[in-house]
Amino acid sequence: MSSDQGLQAQYAPHSTCFGCGPANAKGLQINSRVDGDTVIADWQAEPHHEAFPGMVSGGIIGALLDCHSNWTAAWHLMRSAGLDQPPCTVTAEFAVKLRRPTPTSEILHLAATVAEATADRAVIHATLTAGGKVCATCIGTFGAVKEGHPAYHRW
Repeated sequence: MSSDQGLQAQYAPHSTCFGCGPANAKGLQINSRVDGDTVIADWQAEPHHEAFPGMVSGGIIGALLDCHSNWTAAWHLMRSAGLDQPPCTVTAEFAVKLRRPTPTSEILHLAATVAEATADRAVIHATLTAGGKVCATCIGTFGAVKEGHPAYHRW
């Protein structure tokens, strides 16, 4: 995989997910990339992502961390099982801690790692930083879905 092509573009180019779908022109279109054992992304907010002037909405921050963590889980489960494509994964639960206001003017950096995993689930720890300061953290559980689930083969 090239360093510029993210997991979403490589494995789900037609996805319309609001947070990470490359095919959603009005979505956030995060571009998660693998860097060793960490999945990273850089993202720039725009004024329509603000809760108030100059600060990113907590809901947008949650969507960024949720989708980025979900792709971290999918990547890990794919590698662990030796698959060519990531399994479709969904959020089982996630909790975001908003640690400080997140400025719209800064490039936001997302970083996520696997804290623990089984064959079909992964617990992910993620951070969102701006200007070198941690603005939000997330811990979540993401699981691969089976045939019959609405998200099965959505990618």
